[in-house]
Amino acid sequence: MKNILFLCVANSARSQMAEGLAREMYKDIANVYSAGSAATSVNPYAIEVMAEINIDLNTHTSKSINEIDTGIMDIIITLCADEICPIVPGTTKHLHWPFTDPASNDPKITANALLARFRTARDDIKSKLTTLNLNPS
Repeated sequence: MKNILFLCVANSARSQMAEGLAREMYKDIANVYSAGSAATSVNPYAIEVMAEINIDLNTHTSKSINEIDTGIMDIIITLCADEICPIVPGTTKHLHWPFTDPASNDPKITANALLARFRTARDDIKSKLTTLNLNPS
């Protein structure tokens, strides 16, 4: 089994959705984890849009990178776009998939607009996951 870690800043949206998607897509060949440099809580919009595709994030918790044994990882994938992603030193294979954070504190953005942003992020991450090569390198 491969060990895959998805990283972003808050471990609230992108990395949580990636973890849920990858656990479903690669359940027989990978152990999947997620974490962030400034862990908060799982975003309710991430939970909602993942439930739309029958992936339950209700039991997920936001985790700090300090809670994860990065030494066991075969692949570490950072998902930050404009923010500074956590850096994990070492020889582990690193990939960077820059996805814009769908979350926003802007009061002008409606709930429907936020849902649309989260759906786009979910679908873009899912599409990128289909290109992940888990064969030995």
